[in-house]
Formats: sequence, structure tokens, C-alpha cells
Amino acid sequence: MDPALSEKLHAGGLISDGSLQRIRALEDRRLFSLYWELKTLLYLGVVLLSGGLGILVYKNIDTIGHQAVLIFIALVCAGSFAWCLRHAAPFSRAIVAPPNAIFDYILLLACLTFITFIGYLQFQYHFFGEAYGLATFIPMVVLFACAYYFDHLGILSLAITNLAAWMGIVVTPLRILRDNDFDSGRLIYTGLGLGLILVLAGLASVGRNFKKHFEFTYTHFGIHILFIAGLAGLFQFHNVYLAWFAGLLGLAFYFYREGLRRSSFYFLVLVVIYTYIAASYAFVRLVSHLFGRIDQDELYVMLFYFIFSAIGVVRLLIILNRKIKSHDRV
Repeated sequence: MDPALSEKLHAGGLISDGSLQRIRALEDRRLFSLYWELKTLLYLGVVLLSGGLGILVYKNIDTIGHQAVLIFIALVCAGSFAWCLRHAAPFSRAIVAPPNAIFDYILLLACLTFITFIGYLQFQYHFFGEAYGLATFIPMVVLFACAYYFDHLGILSLAITNLAAWMGIVVTPLRILRDNDFDSGRLIYTGLGLGLILVLAGLASVGRNFKKHFEFTYTHFGIHILFIAGLAGLFQFHNVYLAWFAGLLGLAFYFYREGLRRSSFYFLVLVVIYTYIAASYAFVRLVSHLFGRIDQDELYVMLFYFIFSAIGVVRLLIILNRKIKSHDRV
């Protein structure tokens, strides 16, 4: 019963004091929601099912046979996709609620088994030959299509991961993949390009009003990839590290403004952490450049820098958190 209604009934003499106390006692017994716990168990169940099938196949591949395994994976994938297509809600540019409680998990199972099928096909039979990019391009297209058609953020994350893998394979010479030589600047520039594409995709989602709730996922991946690629360039290209540091400061300023505009403490934390890493590296490089070699005095300087700068970072995060909260009240 509504607390205000019970109070009114008690004031009108329709409810006794004892009944009012029992109603208040019942109201204090709050129900505990198991929504997120059940969702976590369902996601974990899908992942464990996929992993368990993989272990079962690995241990019994000699008796089962590769073709039988591929047929089984294909049947599970096709059945899951068929069920999702049958029960899916109509496509919409806005957010779409799942038709039932298990829909998202059946779709996740379908996409995971599809990725497994393509990977198994390439690994065992070299179906795509030396065109390794196709083995990631085809799942990427399917995952993006599923993410948009079925409106699934988890599948979108898988699609972005496949996009990163595809770009890394396409732009990287095969010799680098075979020799495990990833010091080439090609991968760094690829990361910068991928991060920029993801950030622009997020902005386009909002600007075009087309699945604009995908914007956070795009920006989340974009900001990490941009900063990690920028830090890799800062560490790799020693002769022009100041130029890379300036570029990272530009990125930090942009996402700092975005964090304030969104009132997102998460973005501000990322900006502070990545900028602190870049600033610390630039400081160490500058000290080593000025003094030529690091002796005991310079070690003390660096030690004090890291102690006081870490305290300053914590203090800065506290100030930014208060600023976000005061901005929300306004």
C-alpha cells in the first residue's frame, strides 16, 4: 500500500494503530532485486557453454572428427539465428527492448558460435588461404549487422573487436605477423586511425539519431585505443617525443571537455590517468636529456616527482569529482 494512502486512512479512522504499524513493518521489508545477478549468470552460462564445447571437442577430436564438429557448430549457430529472427522485434533507429528474457543470450550464443565456426574453418582447412583478413572481415560484417538489427551492445563490442583485428591484419605486412615483429610504426598509426573512426562513429550515431545509445560504446573503445596508440608512439619515436606528447595533450583536452559536458567522471579519470603516464614519460626523458645520464641526484628528483605527482593526481580526481557533482546540482 502507498505510505501516503495508509496515513490518510489512519487519519480518517479507517485503519487502527496496530494495522498502521503492521503496514509500516511490511513496507520496511524491501524486496531485493536479482535482476543483475540473473543476467550475469545467463551471460556466464553462455560463455561456459561455448568454452565447455570447445574443451570437449579438443579432448575428443580424434574420435569425433573435424567435419562432425563443424556441422554441429553450424547447426547450433543456424538454429540460434533462426530463433532470434523469429522472435526479434521490428527494426528501429532508436533503442529496442528485447522481446523476452533469454533473447540476448541466444543471440550472443549465435554470434559466438559463428565466430568459432569461421575460425575453425580457417584454422583446420585454410578455407580462405593466405587471405587472413577475410577470416575477420566476414565475422565483423555479420556482427555489426546483428548489433544494429537486433540492437545489442554486447554484439557491438564484439564487432568493434573484430574491426580492430581486421585493420591490424590488413594494414600489417604478412612478414611482420610471421616474425612477431610489432615494433613497426604502421600499427601505431593504424591504432590512431581506428580510434578516430570509432569516436567519429559515436558522434555520427548521435548526429544522425541512428542508434545513438551506441555512442558510448564507440567512444569508450575509441578513447582507449587513441591514448594507447598515442602512448606507443610517444615511447617508440624518441626523437620527436615532444610532438607526440603535444598530440596527447590535445586529445586529453578534447576528452576533458567531453567529460565535463557529459558529467562523466569515467572519462575524466581516463584522461587524467593517460595524461599522467605521458607526462611522467616526458619528464623522465627531459631529465635524462638535461643531465646526460641518471645519477643519484637525478634519481632523487624522479622519486620526489612520482611521490608528489601521485598525490597531485589523487587530489585532482577529488576536485573533478566535486566539480561534476556541483555541475549536476546546477
